[in-house]
Amino acid sequence: MGEYTHPEMLVSTGWVAEHGRGPNVRLVEVDVDTSAYDQGHVEGAVGWNWQTQLQDGIRRDILDKEQFESLMARSGITPQTTVVLYGDNNNWFAAYALWMMKYFRHADVRLMNGGRKLWLKENRPISTVAPSVPPAAYRAPEPDRSVRAHREDVFAILDNRTRASLVDVRSADEYTGKVIAPPGMSETAQRAGHIPKAISVPWSLAANEDGTFRSVEELRALYYDRGVKPGGDAIAYCRIGERSSHTWFVLKYLLGHETARNYDGSWTEWGNLIGAPIEKGASS
Repeated sequence: MGEYTHPEMLVSTGWVAEHGRGPNVRLVEVDVDTSAYDQGHVEGAVGWNWQTQLQDGIRRDILDKEQFESLMARSGITPQTTVVLYGDNNNWFAAYALWMMKYFRHADVRLMNGGRKLWLKENRPISTVAPSVPPAAYRAPEPDRSVRAHREDVFAILDNRTRASLVDVRSADEYTGKVIAPPGMSETAQRAGHIPKAISVPWSLAANEDGTFRSVEELRALYYDRGVKPGGDAIAYCRIGERSSHTWFVLKYLLGHETARNYDGSWTEWGNLIGAPIEKGASS
């Protein structure tokens, strides 16, 4: 992992096995729900439900500052805690949680490379006991809005008012407009297709079979050969912001795109937005 721009943002499963119960370390398993967590998780890890704990379903937005502080406090996390996140789907939702924690400027938060998939593949021990975590005091600074993109930022790219690589990380069928959403997914849109100027780089291509991230050479070839500008500004989007968080993490921390942003509104916003242009079919 030392070849990445910020290798300190990743820890191995071996590191977690050795250091995960440290006094200043909090392990967190993040998923769209907590059913997998209930069946067994890394010992000492608390569980975060993406739907009910990392979203504001009324505002259709990420947590506000007070909600974020409450989640951290309930999880026994202080601003000085080293937080290690992991989850299913090659760390989709864990990457989303990391993105949100960086939005609120948490100093030390990392991903367990390979996530739950690799931990289980290596036959490492799991527990069905949710730890009893004493509440902590947490006060967050004002958000770092530079890691988040909004629809106005996308319009700025389309209107040639700013230059940035727009990266669509969904599947090829979603990008071309063959489907609006993957089968079984409830969050959808009125239209199928992709945002004009978007480059198709499905998120899964950045991961190995065991869930770990590909080498830096492979990642550079993956993104730069498809037209992403090396080191330049980049905005990633998907359908609801979780797969694009994975790509945002790759671009920002593994490849060094320091101004990379996640457009968490993604296709559920853009595909429903009146006046927002779309395209169908493969990129030219």
